[in-house]
Amino acid sequence: MLGCSSKQGDMTIAIRVLIADDEQNQLELLSYNLSQSEFEVIRANDGEQALEMIEDHRPDLVILDWMMPNMSGIDVCRSLRRRSETKLLPVILLSARGEEGDKTLGLDVGADDYISKPFSPRELVSRVKALLRRSRPALLDDVIEYHDLIFNQATMEISRGGHAITLGPKECRLLSILMERPGRVFSRAQLLDIVWGHGVYVEERTVDVHMSRLRKAINKPFNDGEQVADLIRTVRGTGYALRAPADVF
Repeated sequence: MLGCSSKQGDMTIAIRVLIADDEQNQLELLSYNLSQSEFEVIRANDGEQALEMIEDHRPDLVILDWMMPNMSGIDVCRSLRRRSETKLLPVILLSARGEEGDKTLGLDVGADDYISKPFSPRELVSRVKALLRRSRPALLDDVIEYHDLIFNQATMEISRGGHAITLGPKECRLLSILMERPGRVFSRAQLLDIVWGHGVYVEERTVDVHMSRLRKAINKPFNDGEQVADLIRTVRGTGYALRAPADVF
């Protein structure tokens, strides 16, 4: 099976975790330990700020303290579950309230995990990884599957419907980014930073050129002439994303 023509650098991008906590010492400690485990950490000081930053930064997982000013972690979780774009976002709730009823309430409003204080930072990192394995396995696995498209990032082999696909290094990296986070919209500027690197001057339309090549390669009809679904969605004026499963399956 053929794959990418070459491999340049790290094909993955950091998993983005947002932590919302009004206790600065706790926020610093958790941020440090997650960063040491190679997560990209975004910090918020209250619930309202957390919602704004989730909208702006699209994290892969959210950690919320229960008791925060302006808006509690429980209310943030409720809000996330009401929105179509965040209803499946993995959420861990932190609280000093260790009663069974409190834990039940946290899970009932939509939290995926509940950790009672005090806890060790090592435990939190382990729980984050465990939740990602359950909810976002593509972020941690070498082999990513979406619809009939398979990308083995360890061997750099790509196939669709059992048919091998050959891509250039830039198209490989673009595909990896989209497949790791299906449904998430990446702006052209974000893709330029991730694929070409910070501080490198490249026109944004360069992304369009490489995305066109990627689209042509993965949407090429099979040998029997069978047409295949276009898995890539162009968001006008913004960027690109993999289509939502409901739009493909």
